[in-house]
Amino acid sequence: MIADTQLTLYRYAFTVSPATTGRKLAHITRMLLQAPEMAPFRQDVVSDFKSTCVSRQRLPSDDQTISIVYRSEGEDEPRPGAPTYQVRIQFTNTLGIGELIDYLSSTDIAAACDHKQPLIQALNIFLNHHAKSADDIATIGSSRAFSLRPDAPQMDLGGGLAAIRGFFSSVRAATCRILVNVNVSNAAFYLSGPLDQLMQAYEQGRGGDSRPRMASFLKRVRIRTTHLKDKTNRAGQVIHRIKTIAGLATPNDGNALAHPPRVAHFGAGPKQVEFWLESGANTSAAAAPPGAAAADQGPKKKGGKGRRGGAAPIASSSAGKYISVYDFFLNTYGRALQKPHLPVVNVGTRDRPTYLPAEVCLVMPGQRADAKLDASQTQQMIRFAVRKPGANADSIVREGLSIVGLTGNNALLSRFGIQFSPNLLTVPGRTLDEPKVFYKGNKPASVRFGSWNMVDVKFNTVTSVRKWSYLLISVRGYRDAFDLNSLAPVVGRFATTLGKLGITVAAPMPGQHVSIANSDDYSPLADRLERAANAGLELLLVILPENIPGLYGRIKHCGDVRFGIHTVCSIGHKLAKPNNEQYFANVGLKFNLKLGGNNQFLDATRRGILDEDKTMVVGIDVTHPSPGSASNAPSIAGMVASVDRWLGQWPAVVRIQAAARTEMVSDLSEMLKSRLRLWKEVGRHTALPENILVYRDGVSEGQYQTVLEDEVPLLRRACAETYPPADQKRGLPRLTVVIVSKRHHTRFYVTRETDADRSSNPKPGTVVDRAVTEARSWDFYLQSHAAIQGTARPTHYFVVLDEIFRARYAKGVPAPARNVADMLELLTQSLCYTYGRATKAVSVCTPAYYADVVCERARCYLGGVFDATPAASMAGSTSGDLPVVRPEDVLIHARLKNTMFYI
Repeated sequence: MIADTQLTLYRYAFTVSPATTGRKLAHITRMLLQAPEMAPFRQDVVSDFKSTCVSRQRLPSDDQTISIVYRSEGEDEPRPGAPTYQVRIQFTNTLGIGELIDYLSSTDIAAACDHKQPLIQALNIFLNHHAKSADDIATIGSSRAFSLRPDAPQMDLGGGLAAIRGFFSSVRAATCRILVNVNVSNAAFYLSGPLDQLMQAYEQGRGGDSRPRMASFLKRVRIRTTHLKDKTNRAGQVIHRIKTIAGLATPNDGNALAHPPRVAHFGAGPKQVEFWLESGANTSAAAAPPGAAAADQGPKKKGGKGRRGGAAPIASSSAGKYISVYDFFLNTYGRALQKPHLPVVNVGTRDRPTYLPAEVCLVMPGQRADAKLDASQTQQMIRFAVRKPGANADSIVREGLSIVGLTGNNALLSRFGIQFSPNLLTVPGRTLDEPKVFYKGNKPASVRFGSWNMVDVKFNTVTSVRKWSYLLISVRGYRDAFDLNSLAPVVGRFATTLGKLGITVAAPMPGQHVSIANSDDYSPLADRLERAANAGLELLLVILPENIPGLYGRIKHCGDVRFGIHTVCSIGHKLAKPNNEQYFANVGLKFNLKLGGNNQFLDATRRGILDEDKTMVVGIDVTHPSPGSASNAPSIAGMVASVDRWLGQWPAVVRIQAAARTEMVSDLSEMLKSRLRLWKEVGRHTALPENILVYRDGVSEGQYQTVLEDEVPLLRRACAETYPPADQKRGLPRLTVVIVSKRHHTRFYVTRETDADRSSNPKPGTVVDRAVTEARSWDFYLQSHAAIQGTARPTHYFVVLDEIFRARYAKGVPAPARNVADMLELLTQSLCYTYGRATKAVSVCTPAYYADVVCERARCYLGGVFDATPAASMAGSTSGDLPVVRPEDVLIHARLKNTMFYI
């Protein structure tokens, strides 16, 4: 990005009264920018369409209020009685681009730029204004743009959704320059076009009563009508009659009205929904006010005109009759509805419903679907999104730059004196050597391209299994791969494989079988698991017919939380495959870790400072409610920590956050104290660790400072309450906190074929710490893994606090490292090879990866609120109830709490 160093931007905050949000706020902002008071600055002002404007000229007043008389999109004039909004614009600060460029180019490490973040924000507002102003581009959030042109790449996902390929863009600060990060981004949108086709696509393949789910699926979808003639404005543009779906018809609609609607049942069709029609109001279309609705149940307003959009009478007299939506459209518009089995939609409110048959509605394009994708849709989305690196790079240059406004189609560029290079930036990178992985007896594995096979090796350390068994689960509607008789020899072969891996395993106790006939009732399963735990079984192998939603979570909640028995789940048809010893070995990885073993270890030179056995490595993550979660779904924090230098065992602790959607960990002190106790108890150390290296996942860039201000003091408090005074006088423990970011949009594409792996991505171990980073920050991008398919995503590591590495290596670093930064990069890469559940390097260093797995396991325990389906109901809840979330719902049973129960 090239900007005139003399460019000065003036930032203004604006507020709208009465307050409004969403599309309406964005439209009011457009009207503000077109207001006569803003006419002299129309080409000089950009906005985020929420609360901020940025101008290249200073406005005449630093505090002014502009009155906006609301008019609908496309209309030339406001309607009679249109509301008036007061928009107050206040000057906040002056931002000089030259100040930011001088700061990024300065060699003075102590240099500061007080306006760095406001400047980046202002440039992002400028960058994204183009897409937000275009009629043929849909935007999501502040930085994602999707073309709505017919030639835009997209795929039907099924169920009424389509995937569209768009682009992310964001301004980034780097050493000596300002960059724009552009990346391919994919999202699911509602299929535009006839609403009846959308409904049919949604219902296809869904068993049972899908109307409640359909109501949720369609809520807030914007539609336009086809049964009434559209108007045009002075420019000849068509003004569509646009409505928003509030839901489907329900028997409780309009209960307070004098003549409430008659709705046969929830989600009824046009023949089964009746509304009160005043005498004479259905004689012709002209008898109704202009609008789109078939039935508007509302009181009469002043002037004798009904609520806009209503076609039903507006008085509440007794002279009238009930008429069905079907008959109304037949009598008034001469239209016999062809699909009366489809539900009518309510485009009014529950108290004052307005009904429309689906056949007269068209879904507006560019509406993102917030609904959680089902398994089939997820598979289709992955198929659409997974592309070779070269294809993504080509799309960015060929399509993305234009869509996000980095080319000549954006007139604001020349107006503001800003230019962008049409090519991707070439940055220096290097590939770190792969660490050596060893098994029992120092037997090495052959590591190549970030992976290896367990050929003729045994786990490094193992435990014996004296009492274990297996449980075969049958679920009505799913095919079983086994019965108990045919399963027994397969489990025997599995036990033999465990023996080859070094685990001393006794013969399994006789297996059990449980049948589940009702997906709402898992009590037979809970009973079997409780009996297994009471019998003293150390581990239970559970064979499922398929990956059934809710079933896995129920098993884990019962085993981990309620009864205290290790469970390892397997899909029956995978166990049934011939020559499946490799699959048996993969399951064995979990067996050994759950029981306290260590699968593999690294050579001492790559363990670095950890090899002294005085450094504990900690992983922290937080998971939040997702779309479709219940309103009382909490945020959950998870923490794992190593217990010794071998990095094989990482016991975990889980806590429910004090407030939902809060990223900072509220119970951090107690969580860390519990890990320090295990360092001595499980790790058998006589002293607490001198160093604590923390990898903190799940933190956005804007929260780095919050981690320093809120979380680091909690970590220090835990240490102050745990470490003896003598250690504290020595300055122990030393803390280093590294933020781990995997949800970012930086991607690297090789420039030479010799630098690529088999999937055309950079080779595993590729690290970039120049050109796209800032010299004053300590951060780097590491692609530690080999992507199986698609474009690899490196992980971004950002050091917010270091008390370990700079002090230790102040006098020099050992080879092959060149500096202190290399030591952390090498150690982080090495940690990616210690993930015990796989024979490959993972994309995120193991402590952060394990913390993420822990949080996902906790979501399973709270399936009733994270996935509001009967099959996923939490223990103790009943179908239709909203489960109460309690801290003990994620409290691990005493028998398992010091183990890797989450694997």
